[in-house]
Amino acid sequence: MSTAVPGRTAGASGDEPEAVRPGRAPVLPRGTGTTAARIGVLTVCQAALMVGFGLLITGPAKNVWPLTVEDHVDEGFERIRTSTLTTLSYVGSEAGNTLTVIAITLLSCVAMLLLPRLPMWRQAVFLAVAVSLQALVFLAVTLSVDRNRPQVHRLDASPPTSSYTSGHTGAATALYAGLAVLVLSRVRRPWRWPLAGLLFLLPLVVGVSRLYRGMHHPTDVIGGMANGALSLLIVGRALFTDASVAAVPAQRTGPADTTARAEEREPGSTAVIFNPTVTDAAAREKLRRILEQHGHRAPEFIETTADDPGTGQASGAVRDGAELVVVCGGDGTVRAAADALAGSGVPLVVVPCGTGNLLARNLGLPLTPTTALDTALSGTPHRIDLGRIEGDGLAPTHFTAMSGAGLDAAMLEHTDDRAKSAVGWLAYVLATVGTLRTPRMRLTVRLDDEPLLHRTARMVLLANVGTVQGGLTLLPAARPDDGVLDLLILDPRGPGGWLRALGILMRGRGRNARPTTVETLVPEGTGTKGVPVEFRTFRRAELTFAVPQSRELDGDPVSHGRRLTAEVSPGALTVLLPTREK
Repeated sequence: MSTAVPGRTAGASGDEPEAVRPGRAPVLPRGTGTTAARIGVLTVCQAALMVGFGLLITGPAKNVWPLTVEDHVDEGFERIRTSTLTTLSYVGSEAGNTLTVIAITLLSCVAMLLLPRLPMWRQAVFLAVAVSLQALVFLAVTLSVDRNRPQVHRLDASPPTSSYTSGHTGAATALYAGLAVLVLSRVRRPWRWPLAGLLFLLPLVVGVSRLYRGMHHPTDVIGGMANGALSLLIVGRALFTDASVAAVPAQRTGPADTTARAEEREPGSTAVIFNPTVTDAAAREKLRRILEQHGHRAPEFIETTADDPGTGQASGAVRDGAELVVVCGGDGTVRAAADALAGSGVPLVVVPCGTGNLLARNLGLPLTPTTALDTALSGTPHRIDLGRIEGDGLAPTHFTAMSGAGLDAAMLEHTDDRAKSAVGWLAYVLATVGTLRTPRMRLTVRLDDEPLLHRTARMVLLANVGTVQGGLTLLPAARPDDGVLDLLILDPRGPGGWLRALGILMRGRGRNARPTTVETLVPEGTGTKGVPVEFRTFRRAELTFAVPQSRELDGDPVSHGRRLTAEVSPGALTVLLPTREK
């Protein structure tokens, strides 16, 4: 919330924003008046449309089919009445009762404001305004259109309003369909689809119940559904699509151009997930200032734990309405958060604070945390691929950079955390010296629908990116946005083989090459001989090892095992990246 600087008053020129006086409540969010006016105008048009339709069906079109057979529908429902159906219809009708709709709307709005970490103000306003507007239109329509109720025995007392439109059905449509929209847009669990389907079904249940109980004609129910749906459409477009309501402008804290840019955008809530072992209080304060300079006010900082390195925090942030997730940590923290963000469309900002920072390196981000955050927030969203991987003892998850087995996994297992703190990524080099004698492994490889391959290897890598620490490119053709993953099989034999492998990796290859191997294959059964490095691309890979092997996932050792199955998730993650100059 913005406050005035003590002793300072608003300037006389129009260039200086008016300060908020101490003790006064802040003004409404910028754009509220424009949005309210737009909603009001469209609601008047909605009411005119509904009244026009009502006058049509009660006037010129009342003797036109299918209006001439509407009474038969009501009479048909009267003939099939049973005690059981009557009870069920009562329950269905009560779901659209005025008191029921008011109670559920109030409870839903209070829950959206109090239960999440970040109050879902926009979602609560969307639901409350949509339900209220359909009620106002309903009153206007019933006062303008006089239609008698069906000539059948009615199971409820007849209210003094016109039969057109069905108020129960309109209210149920605005409430339950509105909740369904919020469930689909905010919940990321698998059960969101059945829950949303049930909510979308409830207005139809209410409508059928009102027909069964003899309270409305079919066109009254259709009109009620149209009334509720139009209210949702008008309010939803104004609040979510047009997004003309912005946050209250904060007090100017930086250069004029930064403040102007902050006031022009409306970023919504921002969650910052940080690893406390690599992001101290001073670093967090610097990051907070940069976020506020870019218009992201009051970001919520969420700490990772040893038991949850970022997945739960990111899931909670998305569930609570975060529209931007900033991750401060190493590759493990980024991977955990990306696993939760996969497919959500919520943008991720990578702030490299770890030792390897493979994803940040391959995305061209600066490796200084504050610079990386500043340049990313000034950039644009890009969709990149993720790798989805699972195996024996390894639950399905995603990786952003690389996963593999053999030499690199053994090296990560032997890397001392104290050494990483002291010398950074050079600690991996020191650990590699002690793991060069890792036994060669035997494995089978199946890529997509290709024949099974039999290989021996010191190391296998399943990669979404190609460059590692020190600028060494292990997979020259790997790109994080090409819709495929890359496979590296490293199998040098003797000192000469290691030198050949190192030379191949140092030379690299262009993107267009995409070689199956970089050396001529010498057949030996179904395997290869004398080939130190082999490259392949795939969408799905199944690796089976003869004996359990060391395995790693984005720089973190995982349990030993005999299987790895990986497949690409194209464009699954949205990342903010610096804008490239042409």
